[in-house]
Amino acid sequence: MEIKIGVQHTPREIVLDSGQSREEVESAVSGALSGETKVLKLIDEHGRQVLVPADRVAYVEIGEPVARKVGFGAL
Repeated sequence: MEIKIGVQHTPREIVLDSGQSREEVESAVSGALSGETKVLKLIDEHGRQVLVPADRVAYVEIGEPVARKVGFGAL
């Protein structure tokens, strides 16, 4: 699923595709914004970690999971 993270005082947002479930992402975001952790930590499809200081997170958009289309006839 696609995740967009807006960071304060930064003109561009962070966009990543993650294999994590919606519940895992929501839990990580809630924990960071409530002060449980100081860093929002997410993992993309390639296993890379994305770390954002929790006090700099402006917004998080969580997209819908999308099935990958395969083949020449897929639209």
